[in-house]
Amino acid sequence: MRKREFYINGVRMIPTEDEEQTALFSWAALMEGKYPVLRWMHHIPNGGKRSKSEAVRFRAMGVRAGVSDVFLPCARGGFHGLYIEMKALDGRPSAEQKKFAEAVRAEGYLCVFCYGAAEAEEIIDHYLKGEAIRHDEAGT
Repeated sequence: MRKREFYINGVRMIPTEDEEQTALFSWAALMEGKYPVLRWMHHIPNGGKRSKSEAVRFRAMGVRAGVSDVFLPCARGGFHGLYIEMKALDGRPSAEQKKFAEAVRAEGYLCVFCYGAAEAEEIIDHYLKGEAIRHDEAGT
């Protein structure tokens, strides 16, 4: 699907990446009864628009380009933890995000690109059940 197909009369008709991630964390809160470890899933605030001075301050505090949006610090299926780079349905990973994914995979983490909250929810559910997930099954 081409990007312009997500707009009607200049109005975006699909959720943004931020909206998808908010939906994911709402789902996670509901699922904590089944998966208590979801309490520790968290957002890594590396993206977003910032002023130049704020960007300098954040870089000094350790912000790194390409680091995934969400981390679940829970070992399953031979992985140390799960990184998720959230994307809107029309999103694409950057070169830095691909480099980060490759680097943490080499260190024993599962790192996936998820296009929408529904895909991320499915990946997390399979991951927490210890079911095998291949990188190419999750938009990579």
